[in-house]
Amino acid sequence: MGTQKLSQYQETLELIKNYSEKLGYEESDYITLLSPERELIVSLPVTMDDGSIKVFQGYRIQDNSALGPYKGGVRYHPNVDIEEVRALAMLMSLKCSLANIPYGGAKGGITVNPRELSKGELERLTRKYAEKIYPVIGVDIDIPAPDVNTNPEIMGWFSDEYAKITGYKVPGIVTGKPIDLGGSLGRNEATGRGVSTITNLLSQQQDLIPENTKVIIQGTGNVGLITAKLLAEMGYKIVGISNIAGAVHNPNGLDVSVLDLGNGDQKNYDL
Repeated sequence: MGTQKLSQYQETLELIKNYSEKLGYEESDYITLLSPERELIVSLPVTMDDGSIKVFQGYRIQDNSALGPYKGGVRYHPNVDIEEVRALAMLMSLKCSLANIPYGGAKGGITVNPRELSKGELERLTRKYAEKIYPVIGVDIDIPAPDVNTNPEIMGWFSDEYAKITGYKVPGIVTGKPIDLGGSLGRNEATGRGVSTITNLLSQQQDLIPENTKVIIQGTGNVGLITAKLLAEMGYKIVGISNIAGAVHNPNGLDVSVLDLGNGDQKNYDL
């Protein structure tokens, strides 16, 4: 019999245990890192465009607040479940700690395929989620952010719903908002810029010359596409890029400057 594959949550627990022990820590030193401080599961009834009611499930996991308010994104994906969100919240705690950022770790999500919803349905779902997790968030408690399939517009809806509940605007309740709602300049490019910067530094360590280095990008959201464009500006040769719809490849390099795949469709790209 083959070894059963560990879930992402189980893998994260093992990671914390293994590295804590390698660093000489006793179980009593790290045991509190193995359980989230708070888990919230919410039902989200949403009126669909045809008048029917559909109930979605949402999560907000607040893992550890030792360093400050919880911080972490909200993802919309059909595969979202509590184990995935737990694992990602734990990893946020570790990331903030390692980067010496004064925030704790959290993560949120809704089990939904946003591609199957109209814009109105997506907005109503977002507002319902904001309403349901409202009691456990705040600028000094927990600050949500964009993640997989969430964007500045969705963060704007979330922020607006929070303001309706409180009776006043709280710009700091979420990050990743549109600029005109108090968002930060450069936020949309930040993750892709981080990926491209790290990739370039690793390449330098390996004595790779950008012009002679081929790169393939998986994903054409605001991370993948921006990473591709920034690496191309550094001189790297982007030879392939893919998303849920398929992939394009050219061994001589793609003209990333004209590649706009934010809609998830690569079929219109002319090689």
